Amino acid sequence: MFPELNNLLNTTPDQAEQGKLTLLCDAKTDGSFLVHHFLSFYLKANCKVCFVALIQSFSHYNIVGQKLGVSLTTARECGQLVFLEGLKSAVDVFFRPQEEPHPLQFLREANSGNLQPLYEFVQEALKPVDSGEAAWRCPVLLVDDLSVLLSLGVGAVAVLDFIHYCRATVCWEWKGNVVALVHDSGDAEDEENDILLNGLGHQSHLILRAEGLATGFCKDVHGQLRILWRRPSEPTAQRDRSLTYQYKIQDKNVSFFAKGMSPAVL
Repeated sequence: MFPELNNLLNTTPDQAEQGKLTLLCDAKTDGSFLVHHFLSFYLKANCKVCFVALIQSFSHYNIVGQKLGVSLTTARECGQLVFLEGLKSAVDVFFRPQEEPHPLQFLREANSGNLQPLYEFVQEALKPVDSGEAAWRCPVLLVDDLSVLLSLGVGAVAVLDFIHYCRATVCWEWKGNVVALVHDSGDAEDEENDILLNGLGHQSHLILRAEGLATGFCKDVHGQLRILWRRPSEPTAQRDRSLTYQYKIQDKNVSFFAKGMSPAVL
């Protein structure tokens, strides 16, 4: 969890909102630091987290989490964290009997658009617990990242349907949150990616977009972060509010500053 980012978003683990969809997006840069922030943020907020990790291994997230003050191993052992390791599961699915259910079942089906098993995995992971078990604050689904599903042959409409059902269950029925990362390829011919980004953008309450610098690499400024707060139910004139900051990623923190206000420049 990065304290400076909490300050920008005007929130703390004790004040975590519920019932929200947060879209994380990166373009010409690596936005994974946003995933690590929200993962550690919700674990510190005592939320039940289902993490669908399609990019990196459990050990990678655990190492970064320890730098941010959380142990994913401990969280998983106590039942707070349910972790789907896509890299490992993508191999396991081909060695299971055909009739045995698997969250990534679509990988071995001719019709790769069926994400119902993945939704059922999320539903089972985050369903309210019995009174005899530990009570967590609220359920949270975190996905890193949805663009991988597109590269595996799943259509954008199927991914949007998956998020819609997750929102209906996690956000509306259980008053939890959904956070998902999507990579913006910047390719005008990538219609599926555009459909996914636009569809999620219209549904999101908060959009964090990490972008590389137009001038190229800089050792003192790693990129800029656009923050867009959306209120879909409000009139158009009152709906959106946005801010843009530049940032520098450090070993255990991320520093944010206004454009042109980098300590190296001043």
